[in-house]
Amino acid sequence: MSLQNALLGVLDARPMSGYELAQFFDSGSGWVWSAPQSQIYPHLRRMEADGLVVAERTVRGSKLERRVYSLTDAGRAALLAWIGEYHEPPAPRDPFALQALLFDMVMPEEAINVLKAFVVEQDRVAEQYEAHAARLRALDTPLLRERLRARPEAEHERIGRMKAHVFAGRAAVARQQAAWAREAIVLAAGPAAGEER
Repeated sequence: MSLQNALLGVLDARPMSGYELAQFFDSGSGWVWSAPQSQIYPHLRRMEADGLVVAERTVRGSKLERRVYSLTDAGRAALLAWIGEYHEPPAPRDPFALQALLFDMVMPEEAINVLKAFVVEQDRVAEQYEAHAARLRALDTPLLRERLRARPEAEHERIGRMKAHVFAGRAAVARQQAAWAREAIVLAAGPAAGEER
């Protein structure tokens, strides 16, 4: 269900081909949902069969045919219904937390190396989210510009701030994860030489 809503949300900004959608979800652009091409195309076909999107066949060049998907009224209604109600979060499935829970099974140096790599990754992720939040506040992302075309200009700044707030929150989570991992490194190292246990 979530991939369907992610696709509907992107298509609400503008029509796209399956290839463009796959590129968007795979671009690492700092969005909040990712999906491989192998999931996107079957979802688009199901959504078309369900009347949520409609595909228009276009020809590029002399022979290359592609399908460009647009949101139908039913698709937009389904998206708005989903957005407008609270949904229980999914049960937790955190591979890294599971790995960290089992660090007692390996040598401290191995756990520390994993934790250091995690810190580097979380710092990188936080920087990406912060940069994306800044672009959203400046109303300077391609998808946001497309979406704002259909919205009153008086709402543009508020919309940008709301979207930026989502990514600022993701950045804060990544920063907190990195801080947690730095504390875990200290714990994994154990007491300093000469300290009593």
